[in-house]
Amino acid sequence: MGKYRALIPLGLAFVVALITSFLIYNYLQEKTSIREVKVEIQPVAAAVADIGWGTPIRSEMVKQVDFLKTSLPPGYFSDSDSLVGRVAIAPIKANEPILESRLAPTSIQTGGVAAVIGAKKRAVAVKVDKVIGVSGFIHQGNRVDVLVTIPTGKTSEPFTKTVLENILVLTVGSDLEKKGKEDKPSDVDVITLEVTPEEAEKLALSASEGRLQLALRNFTDTQDVLTRGITIPGLLGSYSNAPASNNSKRPKAERVEPAAPKPRVLVVELIKGGKVSEIKFERSE
Repeated sequence: MGKYRALIPLGLAFVVALITSFLIYNYLQEKTSIREVKVEIQPVAAAVADIGWGTPIRSEMVKQVDFLKTSLPPGYFSDSDSLVGRVAIAPIKANEPILESRLAPTSIQTGGVAAVIGAKKRAVAVKVDKVIGVSGFIHQGNRVDVLVTIPTGKTSEPFTKTVLENILVLTVGSDLEKKGKEDKPSDVDVITLEVTPEEAEKLALSASEGRLQLALRNFTDTQDVLTRGITIPGLLGSYSNAPASNNSKRPKAERVEPAAPKPRVLVVELIKGGKVSEIKFERSE
């Protein structure tokens, strides 16, 4: 019996280690266990391909895309049939959910430019060429400035002025939808701009009395810049030491005052006895 006494501590240590290992294993299993999470999915109506603004939506343009209920965008549609006949007032990309904010009111069922014009705005078309249209690189949705040059004969001298700034381009040519890459130039002869009634008057007068030029703006540049316009003297005075003036006039000739008349001297000879002397008198002319 005494020879087994040395094995008793080893047995106890083995039992303790076994119990400890079992407890640690259970603890780690609870920490690393994967909890099953239920994810709720909601079908949302999305565009099959790109939809241009002013386009009436047809059934083949819409498909169902699954979205997480926790990340649904406001104004989404779960019923594709309710979108048929609605008109897009903003471009919608492929696979993008179709939202109420991108659509015209339900009372508007006809597409075209009239559907995308903003409230209290007007659509005015201007005739352009490759030069005026920035070599064909102006596209729908761009913003431009409008410059007008009044030629000789309308005023005392040619004059160029920026008359409209940050104007939205509604259409380029007669097609509302973009075709091809955006950086591909297109030959068009008409550009339709969205303007206020007051801006429409300026644009109409500029087109009839002068020559238009469009300046393409950066999308992020929305600040208006006040300019005084430019004339030929101001243009030729660019990059010179003397400050250029748009209202340059010919220098006036300096007035020359007439010279004061020289006094006339009269000499009178005076004789007193045998003495002769001269007396001088000054008389003006």
